[in-house]
Amino acid sequence: MADVTNELIFEVLKKIQGDLGQLRQDVRGMREEMIAMRGHLLAIQRDVSNIYDRLGSLESRVDRIERRLELSDAPA
Repeated sequence: MADVTNELIFEVLKKIQGDLGQLRQDVRGMREEMIAMRGHLLAIQRDVSNIYDRLGSLESRVDRIERRLELSDAPA
């Protein structure tokens, strides 16, 4: 069995510590990217909601115009 000295253990622990530091930075970067993606998704959701609202108001206006011009089969 190989002799395990405190120096060998210390070197391995230093490498592990460096790897953990790099991992921490990577996770921080991914977190920031996910926060940015969440913001973009919320903006898209607001845009789609605004489009639906606008489409609904246009549909109401077209229905009213069709009724006034007697182009619709729907009851007044």
